Amino acid sequence: MAKTDTNRVVRRLPLFVGTLGAILLLINRLLTPAITDSQARGDALGVILSAVLILTGLIWQQVQPRLPDAVQLTGVEGFVLAPDLPEGIKIELAWASHLLLTNTVTRSLVVFYLGKVLLRRGILGAKSEVVPGAILNRVLEKQKPIYLVDLKVYPGRIEFDYLPDNTQGVICQPIGKQGVLILGANAPRSYTKQDENWIAGIADKLAVTLNEGVGNRE
Repeated sequence: MAKTDTNRVVRRLPLFVGTLGAILLLINRLLTPAITDSQARGDALGVILSAVLILTGLIWQQVQPRLPDAVQLTGVEGFVLAPDLPEGIKIELAWASHLLLTNTVTRSLVVFYLGKVLLRRGILGAKSEVVPGAILNRVLEKQKPIYLVDLKVYPGRIEFDYLPDNTQGVICQPIGKQGVLILGANAPRSYTKQDENWIAGIADKLAVTLNEGVGNRE
């Protein structure tokens, strides 16, 4: 279901009124056989007011942009941890995933570390196994995050078959040199720069914890 933009009518009102006023002035001018000086001055004032309203409407469209359309992700909500993890690691992963799901637009997330899925939480995709494709391998190789702002336009989206089918945006955030935090959103272009910084900070914290608790056991 699309997210309702409660300010949409207010933002469009000046544009609508200004356009309507300009059209009515034009009709009135065309239907008037003889233009008096007072009417000419009135028409000029009306044109100025209509132009101001139209300009205000256009500015409001930029200052208060329409919110991205959100969808209901297909899948079942769940929380799955790898059973062989130490208790401290499970608590850390639960804490980090809860923060991401409640403080960002993330609706589905996967922690992939040392070739294994350690965590799946939120709306779960049909597949539980993660097979790294070109995008995930690039993140692991370059150690830089990749943000796919509108997943449906990327041919590489097929590698994210472990996320809900209608996932709208994806961030792949490296967890140290050994893993990737994969986040799925229900709306395109919905992660802000602040969200990205927040995600990077949590991934860095997980990198230290997982290296000490999981990496040293390998």
